[in-house]
This record gives sequence, structure tokens and C-alpha cells, in this order.
Amino acid sequence: MPGRLTWQVGTVVELIAETPRCRSIVLELSDWAGHRPGQHVEVRLTAAEGYQAQRSYSIASAPEDGFLVLTVERVVAGEVSPYLVDDLRVGDLVELRGPIGGSFVWDDSPNGPVILIAEGSGVVPFRSMLRHWVATGGDGDVRLLYSARSLQAVLYLNELMRAAAYDEVDIRFALTQEWPQRWHGHRGRIDGRLLEEVVGPAAGRPLCFVCGPSSFVEMVTNALVVQGNAPARIKTERFGPPPASS
Repeated sequence: MPGRLTWQVGTVVELIAETPRCRSIVLELSDWAGHRPGQHVEVRLTAAEGYQAQRSYSIASAPEDGFLVLTVERVVAGEVSPYLVDDLRVGDLVELRGPIGGSFVWDDSPNGPVILIAEGSGVVPFRSMLRHWVATGGDGDVRLLYSARSLQAVLYLNELMRAAAYDEVDIRFALTQEWPQRWHGHRGRIDGRLLEEVVGPAAGRPLCFVCGPSSFVEMVTNALVVQGNAPARIKTERFGPPPASS
């Protein structure tokens, strides 16, 4: 634990534009001890006058990858993400600590199908999980349900399509605002009917991971429980402000 909570410095070795609002930051760290799929790190920026701001970001790379990868979405009026997305350059240094988190992690023995449900940049930790699944030989049924504004807003689209070539992997998109002319997938937000179709019967004891904005996570989690899924089999990771009380 002390090592994980110690700040260390990573060197930016590559920057990848994923979408107009998101980019992946590939980091080389000399003291990185490894991570589990689903964990995150804290990134800290320090201004010249000493002011500091820090934010948490999910790890996008698998433990088997040679570098640590963070995928960051620019947040309007954000203190950290605009710099990471727009101003960071190869060779720059990034201060971070981690890995952090022990509940929202991939289990190599899930005892049932694994369901990954994401909205927007909530898919980032699932990239780590899917890459780990492929690297370790991929055993078991894995399904990803991913909500995005359009295909252009889908992170890792080509990589997800390659993963979908595995017979055991089922990847579906729910496009909420724009879709291709001959789009045969889901149009609109994820709803209870789509969840029931993708997750399947609760009797199959699926292990569900849900990641995205707080309101999305609340909606999906409530729907899964109503459909009979055990709360203990639903793992959540959320970002943004909590939903307003009713």
C-alpha cells in the first residue's frame, strides 16, 4: 500500500488521438509495480505558482502491456483534463500515484458470464479488462454494451471490433444521437429491454461491471436489480456529480 500511494513521475512516450475530445497517454514509469484490470491512478498537476490539482483516471492498458496507458476525455472548465488532452507533449513528465481500487477489478474466475456496461469514457477500464482477457487466453463468455453519442465518439472502435471476432465476445453499441444510414444496432439510450437482452437471465449468475456518469450507473444498476440480478454481482465505477435526490 505505501508504494502505491507514493507519487512517482512517468514520461510521455506516445499520444494517441482517440476522438476529438479524448486521447490516450502512453507513459513509461521506472517504478511501476503493475496493476489489476479495472484499477485507476491519480494524476497531479502543479502550476508554476505552486497551485495543485489532481484527478483520478482509469487505466486503459492491460497488466501485460509494456506501458501504462490513460485515456482522458476533455471536461469543459476542467482543471486537469484540458491540459492532458490539448497541451501535453511527448517527452513531458506526468506525476501520478497508484494503482488504486480493489473492488472494481477483473476476476479471472468469474463463475458465470461477464457483462461490461459503459457510457462514454466509462469504457476505459473495460479496454484493460478485454486486453487482459485476450492476453491470458480468453476463457468464458464476455459481453460489452457500450453507449455513445455516435460511432465517431466510440473509443477504441477498431480494437473493439477485433475483440468481437472472438466467438466468446459479444460487443454491442447503443448510439444515442447519430448513427449510420444503415445502422441495425440499438438507437437511443440503454434501457431495461436492451439490458435484459444483453445480460440474459439472472439465473445464469452474470458478473456485471457498470461504468460511466453517476446517473447512468444508477439507472443501469437499478434496472439490473429489478431484473433479478444480485447486487453483490454488480460492480460499479462512476464519475461526475451524484444524481439529485428525488
